[in-house]
Amino acid sequence: MSYHTRISKAFEEACRLPLTKTSKYVIFSDCHRGTGTAGDNFLKNEFIYLAALQYYFPRRFTYIELGDGDELWENRSLEAIKSTHPETFQIMSQYFQENRFYSVYGNHDIVKKQSRFSHKHCELYYCCHAMCHRPLFPNIYFYPGIILEDCEGKKDIYLTHGHQSDILNSTLWPLSRFLVRYVWKPLENLGIPDPTSAAKNNTKKKKSEEHLTNWAREHNRLLITGHTHHPMVGTKESPYFNTGSCVSPGGITCIELENRCLSLIKWGLGTRSNQTAYVKRERLGDRICIDDY
Repeated sequence: MSYHTRISKAFEEACRLPLTKTSKYVIFSDCHRGTGTAGDNFLKNEFIYLAALQYYFPRRFTYIELGDGDELWENRSLEAIKSTHPETFQIMSQYFQENRFYSVYGNHDIVKKQSRFSHKHCELYYCCHAMCHRPLFPNIYFYPGIILEDCEGKKDIYLTHGHQSDILNSTLWPLSRFLVRYVWKPLENLGIPDPTSAAKNNTKKKKSEEHLTNWAREHNRLLITGHTHHPMVGTKESPYFNTGSCVSPGGITCIELENRCLSLIKWGLGTRSNQTAYVKRERLGDRICIDDY
């Protein structure tokens, strides 16, 4: 199966959400929430991530997570991840309760596509404040892709994780998971990067981005993915966007969709003249109007 077919197949059973003049979506990817160990790359940015979600919640944004939300290749247990990041799962559950949370699965959390997994592990989380279990994502379904359907009939937006561009992380994912869990995870602790990762291997990253860009061009689709951890803004000639990730040393990135415009946003730390630190939000590049495509 070619990468063209794998990417297209992700949208055969896609969730379809409306795209109107008043739609507000914020798209994150690749949080890689872990268990609080040295390999938990999300941990250092969690408070920035929480600040971002707290910003979007009262502004009525719908949160879309484009896969690899939880690091389930290096870690076997989602329960351990939930207990490590209770505040994160609490605010995510608040979005879900208001029907403002949708998620696709990536290669590192591909087990979420199994309904028995989500039923067993995504129903409840432990709330530290109330000291009891509360609903997390009851009856949630994790999708292979999401399509934002333009109610004006101009340009739908296609969302998926992006691992479909790479056979090792899609068709051969059980082998990749084995290598990550038992070979590359121990070696990474010694400073040796995983050569199978599109995020850590520049050659694989460029190849994945080339495949995703080709698909967007050839199918004349506006495509947004994650996977490579490389934030990108598309153009008319190359309508491929990438959210980046939540595990960069410099902060986290996401894509906002508001007023029918797409903006690549970076959340990070800033300092004021009185030497106090704060979480800042800044736009990277220009806003892109969907109607121009």
